[in-house]
Amino acid sequence: MTKVNYYGHGTFGFETAGKKIVIDPFFTGNPKASLAADDLQADVLIVSHGHSDHIGDCVEIAKRTGALVVSNFEIIQWIQNQGIENAHPMHIGGSHDFEFGTVKLTMAMHGSMMPDGAYGGNPCGILLKLKDCTIYHAADTGLFFDMKLIGEEGIDLAILPICDNFTMGPDDAIRALQYLNPTKVIPSHYNTWPVIEQDPHVWAREVKAKTASAPIVLAPGESCTIGE
Repeated sequence: MTKVNYYGHGTFGFETAGKKIVIDPFFTGNPKASLAADDLQADVLIVSHGHSDHIGDCVEIAKRTGALVVSNFEIIQWIQNQGIENAHPMHIGGSHDFEFGTVKLTMAMHGSMMPDGAYGGNPCGILLKLKDCTIYHAADTGLFFDMKLIGEEGIDLAILPICDNFTMGPDDAIRALQYLNPTKVIPSHYNTWPVIEQDPHVWAREVKAKTASAPIVLAPGESCTIGE
């Protein structure tokens, strides 16, 4: 069984087979963070794109914990220039089998400039195939029709942004679910700042009415389990 921890904004952790995996470790400067960066324990950090609210505290956490950092080629080069050696570069469409499971990077309709203005390559979503479940963290993206292909992987849990303005909004996230058809879905990337305020419970009712997916609304600091 895999434990899913929601740390606020788009930051999620997964505890599986004795490993702690964290996607987009944004804690410092995150008004919704349920944890301080110094208190996070991680074996693996996966970064979807270079924006500061996603790469976040990656460098500091990796230095402190020795966690493996996984991201696109350009971000990994940037990470290595910050002194991180335990890093694995990938790119969109590619997959790699790690000890904890398989990571495949998918396309995402977004941007990826690094916090210092450096080029961050193409943004991505993350398809995470663990021993007991398959998770799709869409990260920051607009709606795109190829989500139907991602859905063919057989997704147990999708994590979708619903904030609008910077990513797809609630209505497009519903359409994304109709393409992806995951068993369960968690909304993310909302209510961190006024410009992205949304009501996840209203959205969850729409999910129940219009899709076959079961919505799970987590507050920062809450968790759930998936898999067997």
